[in-house]
Amino acid sequence: MKPRPTSSVAALLAKLPPARRAELERVREVVRSHLPTGYEEAVRKQMIVYEVPLERYPDTYNGHPLWYAALAAEKNHLTLHLLAAYGSDALRNKLVAGFRAAGKKLDMGKGCIRFRTADDLALDVVGAVVASTPLDRWVEVAKAARRRAGGAGGAASRDA
Repeated sequence: MKPRPTSSVAALLAKLPPARRAELERVREVVRSHLPTGYEEAVRKQMIVYEVPLERYPDTYNGHPLWYAALAAEKNHLTLHLLAAYGSDALRNKLVAGFRAAGKKLDMGKGCIRFRTADDLALDVVGAVVASTPLDRWVEVAKAARRRAGGAGGAASRDA
């Protein structure tokens, strides 16, 4: 039987073992303290998501709110998804340089940073990347990406 989806951030965090919950909460605090005005925190697909409300941008390619960032507890690690870094070479380079300067190893896929503890992250750089894209700019990036893709496709752009 498939587990029931969690409907609140508190419920999602409560399901985690205490040590993992503490690490995710540390990163969540950094994200929340740097998040530009207008993004909303929600639980989607068993992740804590920071998204553009549908009231602000209803014409998404899939009819769901446009994601900006997300936190998840995977089986073997925690993840921080920074979609703006996926869509922007400048932000991705800022992450790489910031982690290097902090002496941290950046374990990153396209837009997903894998970590075990918050100490694995260059939290000041993560905060700066989170703070980098105001909601209206992120919506414009998504609209531009859809225009380039002929009306379908992803929300990120290499120009963010």
